[in-house]
Amino acid sequence: MKKSGKRILALALMLLLTFGIFCQSGLIAGAGAVTQSDIDNLKQQKEALEQQRQDLLAQIEDAEFDLLSVTAQRKVLDERMTLTQQEINNVSEQIETCLQMIDQKEAEVETCKKQEDAQWKLYKSRLRAMEENGTISYFSIIFGATSFSDLLSRIDYISEIIDYDEKVYNDLLAAQADTEQAIVGLEKANAEYAQEKSELEALHADLAVQSDEASQLIASLEDKIDEYNALDEEMNAEMDALQDDIDAKVAELEEQKRREEEERNKQNGGGGSGSVTGTGSFIWPCPSSNYITSRFGTRFHPIYQVYKTHYGVDVGASYGSSIYAADGGTVLTSTYSSSYGYYIVIYHGNGTTTLYAHLSQLLVSAGDSVSQGELIAYSGNSGASTGPHLHFEVSVGGSRVNPLDYFDSGSFAFSPSA
Repeated sequence: MKKSGKRILALALMLLLTFGIFCQSGLIAGAGAVTQSDIDNLKQQKEALEQQRQDLLAQIEDAEFDLLSVTAQRKVLDERMTLTQQEINNVSEQIETCLQMIDQKEAEVETCKKQEDAQWKLYKSRLRAMEENGTISYFSIIFGATSFSDLLSRIDYISEIIDYDEKVYNDLLAAQADTEQAIVGLEKANAEYAQEKSELEALHADLAVQSDEASQLIASLEDKIDEYNALDEEMNAEMDALQDDIDAKVAELEEQKRREEEERNKQNGGGGSGSVTGTGSFIWPCPSSNYITSRFGTRFHPIYQVYKTHYGVDVGASYGSSIYAADGGTVLTSTYSSSYGYYIVIYHGNGTTTLYAHLSQLLVSAGDSVSQGELIAYSGNSGASTGPHLHFEVSVGGSRVNPLDYFDSGSFAFSPSA
């Protein structure tokens, strides 16, 4: 065999035996895989949220905080709860990223171990061959040369075999190092997951304490009849003003759509209306709870000796429950007020709106179009609230009506005080 042919044969043997043997973590992970930089970015976001919460905490602990009105204090406490919820979301995302990283690292460890085993088997086979043949075979190859040029070719061939055996050994060491590195990465990912899970539990506990503190701020006024009635009048005045604002926005939206329809009629000689309207029927916005803690209507308060009107129904939803659009339409409002806390108003067409209040997170913005059953928010305890729940209102033609009239009354349970 010619020298070049032997070299090609040796090279082919090496490629055949070693192809795909090496554990490259970047290749194992594949496109779109989670990286450490993803986790680092989330940690940076977390640090920014923690700093904002610390700033609010300093404001709460400041002596001037006690001089603020109840509504002003409550707004600060609501902002703190919102930031804590954002931290919870951030840590939850980190946990999900850690779990993905763990899956990747476990796959990487398994692959590296298989590759190490394959490299070890190859190395043992070469050791066995050397034991059986030893250096005598090399001498027999050399002494079997028939010419000087053949001798040089045989020496070159032996050199290639020795180089190959050395490479097999070095590749085994590299495979073992890759396995060790992959195991270290897996252990780090597991430790990161455990730490974030513990922090998430602490944040949930902290949020519960904050919610109780915010509730107590309002509930404590119940022992001070004059202050409570003053706050109640303030809240009712604000809610009436907000309803006026809703009516104005509805009228503005209807006028806008009327002009758009006129323009379409001019251009097309008719055609359907482009108004955003709902289906005409509602679905219950909080599937996790059908427990009504406060009904719609005016009732005489036995302690304060006054008639008090409740413009919607309160649903006993736990903190963070999913809230869905009762029908399709256009989001008129998605903001904060001292009475409703974080709240959303959706216009469904034909003068009908729904309102969702005391939320913890707003997932839609004013101007958005939403479909019936679309997730729009999470329930909470913001605003003039003494505990986590959903306040749900329905307004038709500017007048608030009983939301339960749109549903089967037999599907609800009522608290004794409702």
